[in-house]
Amino acid sequence: MLAPAEPQQTNLTSGEKVQVGRWTLTARADYQVTARILAQERYRFDSLADLIPEDLALGWGAMSDNRVLKRIEISQSNRFYYWRAPPGTPIPLDQIVSHSANTHVIPQNTLVARQLSRLRPGEVVTLSGELVDGVRDDGRWIKTSLLRTDSGAGACEVLLVNDVTIQNP
Repeated sequence: MLAPAEPQQTNLTSGEKVQVGRWTLTARADYQVTARILAQERYRFDSLADLIPEDLALGWGAMSDNRVLKRIEISQSNRFYYWRAPPGTPIPLDQIVSHSANTHVIPQNTLVARQLSRLRPGEVVTLSGELVDGVRDDGRWIKTSLLRTDSGAGACEVLLVNDVTIQNP
């Protein structure tokens, strides 16, 4: 396992509001995750691209292990992370769900944006920041998941990233 630890999350009772362009973000939790990048997808033209230029599919625990990952097909599209595990996959399906996540990453500043844009699948990275909900001035909204056991629409973490650290192999 390249990233054995669980993500660290501290839920906030009253979230600080931050303005990012047309978006008002409300912090829901402090969050730090060290994970292997399973897939990466950049977005330029969808309705969230002005806030969230890319998504990272992240895996920790068993989902950062080469022996497990070589048996699982992973892809991203349309702001979703997909996996396909054939019979005989070495971990239970619920462990795939609870040890990986599609993470919508919002760079806090231009330095973080540059660091995020240089990340590549296979790297192990630590991302720190806040899980946030967002509302755009035209009413468009996005909500973060605060759970690691959910899947499907609404299960993505929306992370305002304030620090990026690539782990040495």
